[in-house]
Amino acid sequence: MSIKFLAEDDRPREKFLLKGKNSLSDSELLAIIMGSGSRDETAVELARKILASVNNNWHQLSLLTIKDLMKFKGVGEVKAISIATALEIGRRRAAQEIPEKPQISSSKDAYQIFKLHLADLRTEEFWAVSLNQSNKVIHVAQLTQGGINQSIVDLRIVFKTALEHFATGIIISHNHPSGNLKPSAEDISITKKVKEAGNLMNIQLLDHLIITQNSYLSFADEGIL
Repeated sequence: MSIKFLAEDDRPREKFLLKGKNSLSDSELLAIIMGSGSRDETAVELARKILASVNNNWHQLSLLTIKDLMKFKGVGEVKAISIATALEIGRRRAAQEIPEKPQISSSKDAYQIFKLHLADLRTEEFWAVSLNQSNKVIHVAQLTQGGINQSIVDLRIVFKTALEHFATGIIISHNHPSGNLKPSAEDISITKKVKEAGNLMNIQLLDHLIITQNSYLSFADEGIL
């Protein structure tokens, strides 16, 4: 009996998608790693049995060898390696420090991020940085390429990305391969539209940078935001 034949609430993958990862029990998480059970047990039942053998302790489970895991009916070498691999990833994750998110406190800080992506390009691209309430970077994304105009810079794409990352502020940027830092009428118009749309969604447009190979212009610094 495989996962697909279980009641919907008992399908770990579907439950993950419907209710989120935090809704899953330890046995359901392990069932997803294994993918299937045995001829006599579902993946969840098999996972429950494996965890019970180590007092439901992930650390104790990580001490089992591949041969130890293969002693359970329904666990072959592939499943055993999958379990061991997942536990090793968890160990390495726990050993790593959470990287500090860069904080943007000036246009220069924003420029340091955008220039890595835009300074040396020969065609125009449009990028956005999503920020949290502390102005720390939570996401950097390319939104369009090939030019900047109202038909290409889709406001829905700009704010879809920001909303997906629960941003409270954004900074947008595009490059001028010509080296000219002067904003065009189109640049100013797009900036106004992004700002107005952000106000409706309570996502503040903090700045718009034009990037060239060696310099940048900040709409905020210039007072034209």
